[in-house]
Amino acid sequence: MISGHTKLLGHIGVPTESFKAPMIYNPWFEAREIDAVVVPMGCEPEDFPDFIRLLSRLRNFAGALITMPHKVSMAGLLDEASTAVRICGSCNALRRDADGRLIGDMFDGEGFVRGMQRKGRRAEGASALVVGSGGVGSAIAASLAGAGATSLGIYDINEASADGLAGRLRDAYPSLSVTTGSNDPAGYDIVVNATPLGMNPGDPMPLQVGRLNPSSFVGEVVMKSEETAFLAAASARGCQTQIGTDMLFEQIPAYLEFFGFPATTADELRGLAKISY
Repeated sequence: MISGHTKLLGHIGVPTESFKAPMIYNPWFEAREIDAVVVPMGCEPEDFPDFIRLLSRLRNFAGALITMPHKVSMAGLLDEASTAVRICGSCNALRRDADGRLIGDMFDGEGFVRGMQRKGRRAEGASALVVGSGGVGSAIAASLAGAGATSLGIYDINEASADGLAGRLRDAYPSLSVTTGSNDPAGYDIVVNATPLGMNPGDPMPLQVGRLNPSSFVGEVVMKSEETAFLAAASARGCQTQIGTDMLFEQIPAYLEFFGFPATTADELRGLAKISY
């Protein structure tokens, strides 16, 4: 039931037809008897700057989930940005503080790290290879650094993109060792495919699976299938793995905390979600 007291969370992007967040958040709000609702909002890129400024001034505005193609634009409209946003140059969570300032954060990487930690693996003191330096790869690298990883390897076929991310990571975390130019996974504690490779049958592997250490934790961001060919091959090597949808469910508790809602778990969200396709 939506009432005059209902707090509004916008889920902003285009197209909206593929959005799954309302089918995860709203059943949870109902079960917890929280008077809030996530509403998909199909805003065109040219309208976004004006739209977000007005939306955030609504009295019942609780925040917004920002998705493609607005994540980069949102980062440029903030009054205060988290370290992850500054490293990534993009933002996927927005709230307004008591003074009306727009506060932004990025939780794609937080979801990956939380999922890994729930499986018993920690980033603190670890070495990690992130293949792909786009939005999600940048977010994962930033969160691994923030969680205490001591060395990061960044690889992208776009060398300038990888080098730019490496520079921002060094600026934010001066004691962090960052290298670029190689996707050889040998010797890394954590290995992440943050590229689209695996979306389509016959895609090449993002790295040489035969070079993975069996003790490595291997993660994936592709969500088109539960277990991609890359993760299946990593599992056959003896690696502990994490599927792409784990990152989605694990980041939602971080979003809710950011917006000021009660704590929850990925398991509770999964149990209540009403996802359809």
